Amino acid sequence: MTTRVDMIIETLKANPDQFFTAKDLAKLFIQRYPKEIADKQKNYESEEKLISQLTAEIGGKRTERVKQKCHNIITRDKPRPRLYCWQSKPTQLISQMTTSPQNLKEDQELVSETLSEQDLYPLLMEFLKEEFKLFCRRIDEKTSKNSHGSGGNHWLHPDVVALEALDKEWQEEVSDCVRNSGSSTVRLWSFEVKKQLTRANVRSYFFQTVSNSSWANLGYLVITGLDNNVESELQMLCGLHGIGVLLLNTESLFDSQILIPAKLRSEIDWLSVNRIVEENNDFKKYIEQVGIYLQTRKLTTDVWNK
Repeated sequence: MTTRVDMIIETLKANPDQFFTAKDLAKLFIQRYPKEIADKQKNYESEEKLISQLTAEIGGKRTERVKQKCHNIITRDKPRPRLYCWQSKPTQLISQMTTSPQNLKEDQELVSETLSEQDLYPLLMEFLKEEFKLFCRRIDEKTSKNSHGSGGNHWLHPDVVALEALDKEWQEEVSDCVRNSGSSTVRLWSFEVKKQLTRANVRSYFFQTVSNSSWANLGYLVITGLDNNVESELQMLCGLHGIGVLLLNTESLFDSQILIPAKLRSEIDWLSVNRIVEENNDFKKYIEQVGIYLQTRKLTTDVWNK
């Protein structure tokens, strides 16, 4: 079975001195490795969704391993999206990396119109896991009781939540000291996911995030694109409420970036947490796992990042 790392190397080597985005490589994988991709394809409704997942699997540590294993491979990170190339003449290629290749379209969209918000959740969790070492869970509003009647849970649930285990790599003695001092060894993150941010929806999307994510240490509105005329409004709102903004790039997942950092809250709003736990079973399971980690420093890996 050909690994993703080997797929990247072999595909680039077969197309020397050409520039490819992660999505370009994902499309070539389907053509070059039909047997390896066949089983994976069964899990996706369309080829577009399969390509999005393969794109997500190219970045992060795999890119690092590719460059360590094959020194002919180079990447260009700016301007976005990240480009990959197998160089036959290093000096010539390095000079070309400062200009935009002709075989790429300018102003590429960050998200395909065929991807729904639900399709973005696994991509976001993959990015958060690789880039920030977060342990994520999806919160499905369908698991809520709706005990407050129609509209009673409006803007209550975030889409994705995460645990950041600050002491995961610490020595046990240090972790014990921190815990005994009353300091927290975890941070809780909360994310509301949307697609394009426009002048018409910016305030609605933002305050939905304020409503369902302000309980956490860090709350983020995740978007796949934004119009130029919303930036000043967004900066003002984030400054007032402490919510951050993360731009998710589905074409080249690990070129995603935090546009506006969230303000770190030192304390969890446990009353809000309790309100969500009472209503939503997914969120209840998330808090249960947070409690298990705080008590034992153990993470049940098969319940995270899904």
